[in-house]
Amino acid sequence: MEDIEDLLAGGVGGAPPGFRLPMNAVGINPKTNKSKRSSSKQNEITDSNRDSLAPPSMKIPGTQTIYIKTFGCSHNMSDSEYMAGQLTAFGYGLTEVPEEADLWLINTCTVKSPSQSAMSTLITRGRSGKKPLVIAGCVPQGSRDLKELEGVSVVGVQQIDRVVEIVEETLKGHEVRLLNRKTLPALDLPKVRRNNFIEILPINVGCLGACTYCKTKHARGHLGSYTVDSLVERVRTVISQGVKEIWLSSEDTGAYGRDIGVNLPILLNAIVKELPADQSTMLRIGMTNPPFILEHLKEIAAVLRHPCVYTFLHVPVQSGSDSVLTAMHREYTSSEFRTVVDTLTELVPGMQIATDIICGFPGETDEDFSQTVGLIKDYKFSQVHISQFYPRPGTPAAKMKKVQSKVVKQRSRELTCVFEAFAPYTGMEGREERIWITEIATDGVHLVGHTKGYIQVLVNGPESMLGTSAIARITSVGRWSVFGDVIETLTSANVETQAPREETKPPCSSDVKTCETCDCSAAESGCCGDEKKSGDACNISKEISRQDQSVGSYKTQEKQELVTTPWGLVDKALVCGVFISSLTILVLFISIASRVLLRQ
Repeated sequence: MEDIEDLLAGGVGGAPPGFRLPMNAVGINPKTNKSKRSSSKQNEITDSNRDSLAPPSMKIPGTQTIYIKTFGCSHNMSDSEYMAGQLTAFGYGLTEVPEEADLWLINTCTVKSPSQSAMSTLITRGRSGKKPLVIAGCVPQGSRDLKELEGVSVVGVQQIDRVVEIVEETLKGHEVRLLNRKTLPALDLPKVRRNNFIEILPINVGCLGACTYCKTKHARGHLGSYTVDSLVERVRTVISQGVKEIWLSSEDTGAYGRDIGVNLPILLNAIVKELPADQSTMLRIGMTNPPFILEHLKEIAAVLRHPCVYTFLHVPVQSGSDSVLTAMHREYTSSEFRTVVDTLTELVPGMQIATDIICGFPGETDEDFSQTVGLIKDYKFSQVHISQFYPRPGTPAAKMKKVQSKVVKQRSRELTCVFEAFAPYTGMEGREERIWITEIATDGVHLVGHTKGYIQVLVNGPESMLGTSAIARITSVGRWSVFGDVIETLTSANVETQAPREETKPPCSSDVKTCETCDCSAAESGCCGDEKKSGDACNISKEISRQDQSVGSYKTQEKQELVTTPWGLVDKALVCGVFISSLTILVLFISIASRVLLRQ
């Protein structure tokens, strides 16, 4: 079927985002009933379920229940939240139980074969259950002629503001397709967040890359950035709504603004000005590829030092081999990736970096793979997303000579073993960390908080603690997260009173002569009695101290410069004036005393 055009009856304009268009304004393909149910089947319908099995068109539009399933990245999650918001704004109900729904809305991902296979399985299940289906996301946008999409309605990634119309027409038995790219969907559309405390904010769609393995570019297209003003306004809005974490999301955060004459540091600096001074709302910067942040590393490091910004960044490397990176058309070298990691680690205290690896890319040799393993061993990243290469239809890499499947699996297992042998959180026991609590753990028992380095901390506490910040003492560490006890829940008032107390502490030192006055004094931790232990304890304390001191100013280096700045001319003149005045008073006092003694 050809893509439909977005036309209004009798005009060339479009409806405001989120508003319904009349039926004749939407291109539809009415379905025909190819087979009639036998009279015996119809007679089996009882009065109690006759209404629930009646044709959807007989129900009042906006009264049905929708099941939404989302695959893929945080950008897809945000799109689903926007679609859910528009549907509920027009009266539709939402359910997490598929069988209870009148229609299924499936938001798809085309990055990997497994996620698309899961989509196909869900579509088959929906067909079997006679559920009207609407398929959204990257799969229909990037693979319009896919067999699984026959006979279902589809909505493109830039048409999510039309979801109400599509759902209505689908419930009436029509097949609707909206795939043409238009302007970016508005950021102020109604939205239903899966987590009330987390706002996923898309800052741009598409990218500037041309990776040979990537299917997402086919779906999301070329780079399209939202304006700085629109994003800042959205930040103000969600903060007023009680959001405690803002995730900046896109296909490549680092490329932001290059199509509209701005760049990522400009946006980040504009956003952090809007964040509450009490650190009640935190910002998480989304995934960025190395090429587009190399020229802004110092500016981005300065933003990451801001007290309201998590010191965490997802920077995919994909391979440690330059020859493989060239075949992938990644537009950087392994050395440049190392520069990104080294620079951020040096300039940002407590910096945490996550990365991605594709095992078994076409043409990858044993030596290439060895270089990738070496890279991961060198940095011991706390998070590495390891995946096997999947040829995506229509991509250049799909036509390249593949590595044997058993070799790909073996390399994936080997790298996974290397990664899982790391113990990135060893040494955190006993430390006190500020955490931001926003989720309930999958075990249903713990609450999930994150440190400023976005390390996951599991704590016990009532659900009323969600959306708060607290001081937690780390009690034990695991491979993927750490456990802690909440020792203080923070409010705006006690955050302000704590900051000066923390800043008056002198920096830690491993020197025995000075260690008695620092945070890790011998009376408290015994660090001065053991040179190696002293160094480790002081390093840990220094990292905590740096994070606490950043409350007053996120440019820590600038603060240190203020402390060590030499006296200026005015300072010297004032001191000289005080000295001369004191000397004059002393001379006058001696003179008066001498005269009194002579008279006697």
